[in-house]
Amino acid sequence: MALPNLSPEDRARALAKAAEARQKRAEIRAKIKAGGMTFAAVMKKADDPVIARMKVSTLLESLPGFGKAKAAKLMEELGISDSRRVQGLGARQREQLMERLG
Repeated sequence: MALPNLSPEDRARALAKAAEARQKRAEIRAKIKAGGMTFAAVMKKADDPVIARMKVSTLLESLPGFGKAKAAKLMEELGISDSRRVQGLGARQREQLMERLG
């Protein structure tokens, strides 16, 4: 798939939008790590475009007591791909994550 030819203004807008989304995801991860937001609260907001596009592995790694190894082990046990995003989780996968972490 070829990339569209964007005008400099369109490109600047797209870059600003992407930077804003990254900033919002970083704020959410910081809230989770600090204990200000629970995993269940994040999953309830899964329809939010910023949260929906967050990788599940990144979300799990943000939880207190979780690191890369523990998050990878949990995802492997539940059959969740490393590249899976929150919006791409199946109903069963969501349910299993909520049972373990909710």
